[in-house]
Amino acid sequence: MTTQNNDTLSKLSDTDKIIDGAANDIRGRKVKDKDGKDVGKVHDLLIDDSEGKVRFMLIEHGGFLGIGEIKSFIPVDAITRITEDDVFINQTRDHVAAAPGYEPALINERAYHEDIYNHYAFASYWGAGYAYPGFML
Repeated sequence: MTTQNNDTLSKLSDTDKIIDGAANDIRGRKVKDKDGKDVGKVHDLLIDDSEGKVRFMLIEHGGFLGIGEIKSFIPVDAITRITEDDVFINQTRDHVAAAPGYEPALINERAYHEDIYNHYAFASYWGAGYAYPGFML
């Protein structure tokens, strides 16, 4: 459990860290909603620097041919299944589209993280009793 008010998260692509096993690196995979509809693709992963755990997927969605794409975070807690090509989540595409937008300046603000967790109806990783998803790193 993290006890500080702000956490340091880093994009995996901005660090020298690697994911254990290529099958576990989900960057570039398509994200599918609970109905199997395309949501977007995993652009990057946000790592908690103090614990070395993935906390969020940074996904790109919307737009056409890369133009007008929106980026947003989805907590890894939303992942229900991972395949070689896809990451399945327990949310709808419309719910993801309504999520708080990606704000690079707020990447380490706990209130921003809490807004995201609340939107997806998950307990925050710094809260009492939080259990890290077993299929992640």
